[in-house]
Order: sequence, then C-alpha cells, then structure tokens
Amino acid sequence: MLRQRLASAAILVPVVVAVFLLGRPWIDALLVAVGALAAWETFALLRAAGYRGLARYGTVLAAGLVLAGSAPANWPGGPSGSVAGPGLGLLALGSMLAGAAAFSFPEPRDGLGAWVATAFGAGYVGLLGFAARLLVFAPAIPAGAALAGLDGDRGWLLVLIGGVWSYYSFAYAFGRAFGRRRFLQHISPSKTYAGLFGGLAGAVVVSGFILGGLGRSPLEGVPVGLLVGLAAQAGDLAESMLKRAAGAKDSGHLIPGHGGMLDRIDSFLFAAPVLAGYLALVAR
Repeated sequence: MLRQRLASAAILVPVVVAVFLLGRPWIDALLVAVGALAAWETFALLRAAGYRGLARYGTVLAAGLVLAGSAPANWPGGPSGSVAGPGLGLLALGSMLAGAAAFSFPEPRDGLGAWVATAFGAGYVGLLGFAARLLVFAPAIPAGAALAGLDGDRGWLLVLIGGVWSYYSFAYAFGRAFGRRRFLQHISPSKTYAGLFGGLAGAVVVSGFILGGLGRSPLEGVPVGLLVGLAAQAGDLAESMLKRAAGAKDSGHLIPGHGGMLDRIDSFLFAAPVLAGYLALVAR
C-alpha cells in the first residue's frame, strides 16, 4: 500500500506543480476535470447509500459549476457577483431542470429522491468552483513581495493548498504521536483532538509563511490557518459521512493507494469557499 501511495504521488505531484506554474487556463481545465471525476464518484456513493440521482446530468452540472468559478470578475451579476460568480444562477437553473426531469419517474417518491440527490451531488462538488474563483478576484501581490512572480491569483491558491495540506500533515503527525482522545467516532474513528489542534497549529504556521511571501502580515496566518484548517477537517468528515452511509471505504479506485478523486479533494470543497469568503469580506 505504501509503495502504491508513493508511486501515485510521484506521478500526480509533478503534474499538479506543472499546471500550477503554467497558470490559467491550465489550472481551470484541471479543476473542471477533477470536479467531473469527483462528481461521478459522488453519485456512485449516493446510489450505494440509496439516493439514486441523475448521475450523467449531475456530473455535467457539477463540472459546469466549477467552470463557472473562472468567470471574469465583471460578469453581469453585479458588484457582489465577484464572490460567487455565475455559479449560483447556474445551480438554480440546473436544479430546476433536474426537478423537471424527475417528473418522468413513475413513482413520485423516486422522482423526489432523484431530484434531491442530483441537486445535492452537483452542488456539493461544485463548491470546487470557489478554488477557481480565487484566481479571479484575489488581491494583487506587492511588487517587492517574495512571491510576487505568482501574481495575486496563484498566490492565494497557494494559501489554500498549503493550508489544507499542512493541516493534514501536522494532524497525522500529532495524532500518531499524542492522539488519545477521539471525537466523532461514528463518522471517522481515527480523528483525535491532538491531531485536530496539531493540524490547526501547522495550518497557522504555513499559512502565515505563505502570506508573508505575498507581502501581507504573517500574523494573518492565524485567522486564515484556523479557518482553512477547520473547514478542511469539516470537508473530510462530510465525505466520511457520505462514505459511511454508502458502506464504502474509499470514493473510488482511480488513484492506487489513495482511493478516488473525491478522497483527494474533499477538504478543498469546504476550505475553498471559506477562504474565498475571507478574501471577499476581510482581505481585499
């Protein structure tokens, strides 16, 4: 298992780094592809849990929601549209069309279930569109900052990635070393308070380091690291709840040793909207 995980990481990490360095539109394309794969796995889990949605339609809708996150900041939604972009309108339209498609089910109870599952599955994975939104309305990086070469968009995407990854790296280390008391064992039996607090500390430190490179105060890493870390943990637990309901250990088998695509991005689905909201309300 460890050998599989290392081999997969050796292939995937260089690809992610290369796309990150290339910038847009490559990042947008990768996010849409990842969203489509994760959505397909989500609908498989929902089906296993007894909630049969319109999987093909929902997957396309989810990919569209991710793509909508990359819409220009001056899209026709008005000044407040820079935060959500056109995704909210697309989700509303997509949900209505899913409801209309559910009319064809002979049993209204089945139709209602398909409608709810389709709207939920697409909207859940569509949260990844907020990662694309960071590329649109992130503030500019001062010319003298250490990471000025990334521009504002990729700089804040790096905050998101670094915050989430550092949270889990530190949570794993602290959990193994000091983990005794556990929480929410009915959802994920391996989560410990030591891992939670260790992960938050790591997210604060790494976020502060990156923010310092973006020309901002490293002390801003405290609210950013706490928000991103807590949201990442909530995202992981949300997917664990879905997998438990489906009786599945992983969301899929796409990545040897790592499970499915949803397993890799579950934390970002909650952390990306939180960081986007922080940018819109506080940091701009």
